[in-house]
Amino acid sequence: MVLLRNSLLAASYGLIAFRGAVALVFGPIGMDRPAPAGGSIANDQPPSTFFQGFSPPFPTNDWWVGFAAGTGNAVVGGPFPYQSSLSPTAIQFGISASRDFDGTSIHQPSQTDWAVGFVEHNGDVRNHKALSWDSQSVTVQYFTGSSTMTSYLVPGSPYLTFSFSGATPRLTSVNGAIASFAGSALGNGASVTATGTKFQVVNGAGTYIIYSLSGALSLTATNAGTINAGAKFNGVLRVVKVNAPGHQALLDQYSANYPTAVATDYDFSGNVGTLRFTWTVTGNAANLLMLTWPHHRIKLQNPNFPATTSLSYLTTKGYMYPAIGNVWNLRYDLSTITWNAPRTPDASCTANLIAGLEYEIANLPAVTMPGDFYFFGGHVAMVSRLALIAEHVGRNDLVQPVIDYLKGMFSYMFNSASTAVPAYETGWGGIINRAGYNNVWVDYGNGYYNDHHFHYGYFLAAGAVIVKHDSEWLSTFGPSMKWYLRDIVNPSRNDPYFPVTRCRDWFAGHSWASGIANGAGPRDQESVGEAVNGYYGALLWADVTGNTDIKNYARLLIASEQHAAQVYWHLYPTASATSRDQPYPEQGLRNLVTIGNVMDFQSGAWLFWGAQKVEIAAIQILPVTPINEYMYDAAWAQAVHDYTLPELNDPTIGDEWKSVIYLAYSQANPAAAAQLSSSLTSWGTGNSFSNQLYFLSTRAGASNVCASAPSNPVGTFYIQSATSNAYVASSTLPDLVASTTSQSSAAKFKFTFAPNAGTISALSTNKFVTADISGTYTISAARDVASTWEIFVIRPKQGASSGVYSILAGSNKEYLTLGSNGALINNGATESSSAGFRLVAA
Repeated sequence: MVLLRNSLLAASYGLIAFRGAVALVFGPIGMDRPAPAGGSIANDQPPSTFFQGFSPPFPTNDWWVGFAAGTGNAVVGGPFPYQSSLSPTAIQFGISASRDFDGTSIHQPSQTDWAVGFVEHNGDVRNHKALSWDSQSVTVQYFTGSSTMTSYLVPGSPYLTFSFSGATPRLTSVNGAIASFAGSALGNGASVTATGTKFQVVNGAGTYIIYSLSGALSLTATNAGTINAGAKFNGVLRVVKVNAPGHQALLDQYSANYPTAVATDYDFSGNVGTLRFTWTVTGNAANLLMLTWPHHRIKLQNPNFPATTSLSYLTTKGYMYPAIGNVWNLRYDLSTITWNAPRTPDASCTANLIAGLEYEIANLPAVTMPGDFYFFGGHVAMVSRLALIAEHVGRNDLVQPVIDYLKGMFSYMFNSASTAVPAYETGWGGIINRAGYNNVWVDYGNGYYNDHHFHYGYFLAAGAVIVKHDSEWLSTFGPSMKWYLRDIVNPSRNDPYFPVTRCRDWFAGHSWASGIANGAGPRDQESVGEAVNGYYGALLWADVTGNTDIKNYARLLIASEQHAAQVYWHLYPTASATSRDQPYPEQGLRNLVTIGNVMDFQSGAWLFWGAQKVEIAAIQILPVTPINEYMYDAAWAQAVHDYTLPELNDPTIGDEWKSVIYLAYSQANPAAAAQLSSSLTSWGTGNSFSNQLYFLSTRAGASNVCASAPSNPVGTFYIQSATSNAYVASSTLPDLVASTTSQSSAAKFKFTFAPNAGTISALSTNKFVTADISGTYTISAARDVASTWEIFVIRPKQGASSGVYSILAGSNKEYLTLGSNGALINNGATESSSAGFRLVAA
């Protein structure tokens, strides 16, 4: 078996001496074979013969996984600046020559320019395979008999490199006829033979150069589109796209030095992490020519950058510009935040925050079997934040009910009878939702390795909170939880059951959510906020279990993911279009403020599932946890608020999206964000009133931010119309009708606290008042338990005299009006159309 490349030098962790620093590759988190409640199963899309000679675990989210998934012929984004695919006989590649902006997205469609193979190959699709791979690159070999062609596909190399052994090189144009070769024009039916070490060829894609690093050889080109060597060749050819004549000098100068692999390691000094790429080079390592993306250039320490005019390639991440040298050090400031915000809540918010905690913890939904991983994870992570917030404000009495609830919810994850139960997938190597092993629509493709960092970050965050308060739970369920940790942040090739840091693309600077479904192909990631949360969950789990190495590893993952968010997902309309590190020159795209989906060949303000501005922005923000104050920079948060303002003011759009936008906005204006947040009546499945108030009240500069926040009256009252002076009568109950002028025949109602709102119940029946979502019926005191339809927001009515209120129904965000018979109906579209009510103490 060919040994897999890695820089691990010891079983526990690798130590690499580098210019006085100690570079690390941490050892495995665990070595045990996973035995989850769902047992073991292979999904219905096993790896192709690309991995022949190897055993799982295999990468599932790497840029090149389309070589191994499905039929193995997907066009993949890489090794950038190229796109590539594997045909039965050749490696096909090209560089996109077109870029457009359609008002929503920039597109750079994949393009195939050339195919490189050899004459002797017999066309058997099984006769190509992976020779080796590392955290960034993959080495591919084509073979027939004793003839081989080996290619080192290394992201960032401007050249593609092909090493031939006993094989006759063949290059085939896949983008039109060959117009010229070695300086000679080729007409219809013409051919030309040239001998040398450098050949310039032009086809429909433009100009490429072929370099021979192994002495002169003879190549014959035909107008029909083929270039064949005159004999078997033992040596190296390099092929490179030339975008401008002025680029040739740099390409010529450094063509002799080529990378064959890359070691990715790191070191930590206090709150600084250094991510290091060290390329293995044939030739002069110090003269290795590579290409950088914007995030590299921002973080690289002591770089050797030639002029940007000397070489450039435009990609969906902006221009790739040259750098010289085989070692890159990228410096990241690491978060010091773990469980809670670094500041205590503003005193003006404390009473309301505690009331919210009491309410939300007392009204947790029933412990039920989860239907999937994603929404289950979001829910338990949200609930776990309640315990941490309660602890931070000194209400430790509220913590244990949360812990008990979480333990009850997690018990289903360890029960084989559950609907959504983890299983170990054996074909590729990882933990999946067993229900989705053969259905890509289950859990967003979890069974095919989509979104694992999204899902398992939630699990780990919630599980860590349990362990923080119940160490015995760790003893019982820690090994099972550790499988989720290994699935998404395993740092070591020595783990026999999980690939290395499954979703992370170290060269791209961020994670990919897409796995192996439908043959893989181009990568994408919508929710960069949930990617960050994946590693935040890992950080919390590592912290509570005392794993300092994995805690630091998670801090580095968080810092680099958050930096990528600010470079590639956050858009800044006033930024320079021509700045060296501007990924998006198009002003129209930057005016959209937020990228919804970063993909290999497309990036834009859109989502697979929604088109509202608030949705596109919010999915990059959520979940809101203390760690993300680093990611929500004030300039972007302000721009998001301003851009989405029409939808923020639209009562038909759900509060769940608005809530997280207000929290990001609190980084720019905490007082305004607090005022806006006071109008919310729902927070979605991954946020809560308590978390809303906690985050905005712990912002830097938050002072008296809740002092002017309105709240519902609390107490026992009669409800009186301010126009007719009629009271809601007890005789009409359960319907609420203002039909009596006598207080003695009026119904008494109890008004109680709910987050940002309240409930109303009839004292005589102890039933909660409910408002139908349609707004066509009289509201009615008919419910035993209060839920969304039983929530009302009561505020002083604008323009009315003191003591007159408007009442908004939480069910449909419509105001209460009076029907002709005095019936209270939730059908007022605006506050000005609402009826006015007095609440008379009873």
